[in-house]
Amino acid sequence: MPPRTRRNRPAGKSQLNEAARLADRLQAAGYTKRDIARILNRDPSLVSQFYTKNKGAAFVTALREVLTAVETGGITDLPELAAIAARHTHRRTTASGARARVRTKAVMITPSGSGTGRVGAQAIASGSARLRPLIAEAARRGLRLAFTVRLARTGYRHPSGSRTDSPGIRRDVIQRADHTEERSYGSAQTGGFDAADFARRVDGAAGDVTTAVHQWLVETGRIHPDAHILHLEVRTWRPR
Repeated sequence: MPPRTRRNRPAGKSQLNEAARLADRLQAAGYTKRDIARILNRDPSLVSQFYTKNKGAAFVTALREVLTAVETGGITDLPELAAIAARHTHRRTTASGARARVRTKAVMITPSGSGTGRVGAQAIASGSARLRPLIAEAARRGLRLAFTVRLARTGYRHPSGSRTDSPGIRRDVIQRADHTEERSYGSAQTGGFDAADFARRVDGAAGDVTTAVHQWLVETGRIHPDAHILHLEVRTWRPR
């Protein structure tokens, strides 16, 4: 008996849908699937589903415009590409023509205290509101947290890998082709930060998580005051 075909098996190159083929061309230009997801303001798992579940038809026009901007216009900055994609990305509508409700995941922190939340350019501009419930719940449970930010390299005060900037963090600094860097602050190994303290900072910033994190980075001498956060990730865990 021949082996059974696995479900959701990635299609061959010749069988890829248009969204996957465009995503392949963007990856050939140096962008990761996570970058593409940020450009589309969607979860990275959706980009993987271009290949495994034949999804992505709604994003073909946006991907084409982004690819044209990269290949013809020479645009490489993710926020600029995200702005281009946003003009060609439209939410689903109901049968009556009304805008469909967006399917979102509830804040998820496991019994062990592990939780993660990420936001990209558009959410950053509006205060990273989706991260506030995660931080509030972590504070309620007495958890610790850490975060990763992405800035233009010139936005940081200290050079890459400086122990003054993020002492004890073993995770490598991620440098990208668009002259930005991702740096992590806090970890389970170094103890991280008190979630309750950050929750108070967020409350003091009228619920604006982006502003609260930016203020902390400026106050502690890690970034320049005019630096702009382009990506933000928050991680939580239960202290030992």
